[in-house]
Amino acid sequence: METYLEFTGMGKSFPGVRALDDVSFRATGGKVLALLGENGAGKSTLLKILSGDLQPDEGTMSFNGNTVTFASPHHSIKSGVSVIYQERQLVPSLSVMENVFLGNLPVNAFRQLDKRKLRNDTREIISKFGLSIDPMAPVGSLPVAYQQMVEIMKAYQRDSDIIAFDEPTASLTDAEIDVLFDLIRQLKEAGKIILYVSHRLAEIFQVTDEIVVLKDGRKVKEFQTTETDEQELIKAMVGRDIGDTYANLSRNESHGDVLLEVNNLVTYAVKNVSFKLHEGEVIGLAGLVGAGRTEVVRAIFGADAIISGEIKLSGEKAVFKTPKDAIKAGIALCPEDRKEQGLVLWRSIKDNICMPVLSKLKKGLFLDTAARNALAEEAVAKYTIKTHTIEKLVMELSGGNQQKVILGKWTSSKIVTKILILDEPTKGIDVGTKAEIYQMVCDFAKQGIGVIFISSELTEVINVADTILVMCNGRLTGQVKREDATEEGVLALAMLE
Repeated sequence: METYLEFTGMGKSFPGVRALDDVSFRATGGKVLALLGENGAGKSTLLKILSGDLQPDEGTMSFNGNTVTFASPHHSIKSGVSVIYQERQLVPSLSVMENVFLGNLPVNAFRQLDKRKLRNDTREIISKFGLSIDPMAPVGSLPVAYQQMVEIMKAYQRDSDIIAFDEPTASLTDAEIDVLFDLIRQLKEAGKIILYVSHRLAEIFQVTDEIVVLKDGRKVKEFQTTETDEQELIKAMVGRDIGDTYANLSRNESHGDVLLEVNNLVTYAVKNVSFKLHEGEVIGLAGLVGAGRTEVVRAIFGADAIISGEIKLSGEKAVFKTPKDAIKAGIALCPEDRKEQGLVLWRSIKDNICMPVLSKLKKGLFLDTAARNALAEEAVAKYTIKTHTIEKLVMELSGGNQQKVILGKWTSSKIVTKILILDEPTKGIDVGTKAEIYQMVCDFAKQGIGVIFISSELTEVINVADTILVMCNGRLTGQVKREDATEEGVLALAMLE
């Protein structure tokens, strides 16, 4: 008997935004259905309704013909639904095994926690995933990629009938992605209903059978995966043909003096790294997860302690004991984890944009409301942030618009940024917004800003950066100019010991 999940006439509104508008489609068991669309298209809203986080304003959701309504995430999970979000739903202080079986912990005859069974069952799942993780290790001590795998293990052990993946590979290595795809195929063969959200189009063709494209809260197209191609999907998502994204970039062709010089940098995770960044140059940092890319820029930004080595800014030795020192010197960092480290989610767009320059927005003893409003409106217009008001909470924005808020914060007319560090700026962002961010990077370089661009997508680094620095195990293993770079060559350098 075929199992299916069906959405009929789904509608959901928030103040000033129609997030879902008459969305209808069916996902069947034994197939993987992709939900595609730009940030703000309605994908996350739909998944939150499925998980019980939100209730629809209109429409129905049915499982095998029976109408279902989930009053809470707990109700959704108990009803056989698992939603794996890009933002991890873990308890950092608890162990891996406690997180994996949270809500379903095994107990003995005395109704006490059966730690031996818990440990053994978790080891069995870890083994199935082909990973080397200590089941008793605190989740908060694990790298981001392993935390994401714990999130997936948690859903796997529930043996749910319906499983939704929201950008599951954003933090994973290629090897871990292969493990995930193999598990998805096993789930598919078991007849599970699988929804898959990703902005990486190559993945869609690897792992899905059907595709539903959303735009501005409405369903615009349905495809069989084998009967379409990337260009057709992009056109459906964006509403236009964006052509060759990289070939269309308007780049900065001339570089100025040396702006940043890093000499023999050593930290707890970085080993003897040296390089130079010129005015108007885009340097790309490439490497596998754990290569040390983020640790290099955190040290430059004053967020991690430097054991030895030196940093020079415009030829002068610089010592940044804290990020505040780096910011004063004109260095800005858009961090990898924008929600945890880059934004104050429960504050408004205006508050986030103005945060680095509050001292410049005073009128006497008080903040100048008109000046703050003007600065925020300037950023919204400059970066086309989708919002009806600058008072909107940042947590209510899509991932792409959150990233634009961070860019607006560090490049406003009230701040002088000489060096802009972008760590995974396109993670979880749709193809249309990616193209915008690539051009923004080139525009920053044209203004004489030195840009350090980190991305786990090799194609992105190779095509956006002027110079690619490759890292492996905390060391620089190669330096390649864009015109000489290939994915195979950069990957080979990224795997050098």
